[in-house]
Amino acid sequence: MRRLWLVVAALGSMSAAHAADMPDLPVLRGGFTDGLSKTSHNWDGTYFGGGAGYSTDASDFSQSVVGLTNFIFRDSVLQQPTANWSLMNKTNTQSTNFNAFVGRNWQWYDAILSLEGTYTYFNNLATSTSGSNSLTIVNPAGDTHAANVTDNYDVTLTGTAAAKVKDMITLRGRVGWDGGDFMPYAFAGAAVGRMDVSRSVTSTVDLRQDVTNSIVVGGVTVTSTTFGAPQAVPAQSQAQTQRRTNAFAVGWTAGLGVEYCIWDGLFARVEYEYVKFSPVMNTSVTLNNARVGLGYKF
Repeated sequence: MRRLWLVVAALGSMSAAHAADMPDLPVLRGGFTDGLSKTSHNWDGTYFGGGAGYSTDASDFSQSVVGLTNFIFRDSVLQQPTANWSLMNKTNTQSTNFNAFVGRNWQWYDAILSLEGTYTYFNNLATSTSGSNSLTIVNPAGDTHAANVTDNYDVTLTGTAAAKVKDMITLRGRVGWDGGDFMPYAFAGAAVGRMDVSRSVTSTVDLRQDVTNSIVVGGVTVTSTTFGAPQAVPAQSQAQTQRRTNAFAVGWTAGLGVEYCIWDGLFARVEYEYVKFSPVMNTSVTLNNARVGLGYKF
């Protein structure tokens, strides 16, 4: 019996010594599972790429010819009544786009901040419209005439306008999230577009003067009106045309996107971008761009 206890004690000592010599593995401390639970990707670095997409253009021509009509009716009693005439409406068009981008990512844990510059070329993103409006303006403010005379200005305006967005550059700040091989992001920034814009208007103005006379017949006042013949007003009956080629329009941009790491530094992206430009010759242009692309991060 004494020998049996000596054998058990010897085996126990050998087992303890062997355990003490084993390496300190994470799985023995319960950390191995935690190490596999998080998938991360290094998005930090400089990147570049390019892609293609589809653009829709909404051009607002409602006030496009206002500058021309104000010039035609300058220093006349018709300038104020015609100052805000809307001859045309919004139009829409679609086209393809091609783009290139370069940027820099800075990563802090799961957060990614980026500064990115893009260039986009639009394939014949052009639209045009026309319209007309007629109105009789009676005794406008500032008009001088005899007390019994009514001045009737018959004004007809016919206008056309067109806009073509050629290309644009943007400087965008991005905020992204490290989702492993995926990085969803949002962005906002400044945009500068280059476009051709034209507008024209033709005005036709006739003045008809009606004379009203009153006489007393047998104690009764009888009023009669004599309608005059329309006479052309040459000073305000004219045509004006204006065109600007390669005009620059500043604006802003914002949108959403997602990037996916295909292999090593190679990634694909999909994004939506909204762009709003300031008016050029009273013509406002808004773009909606959808894009796909490929890039490489160093």
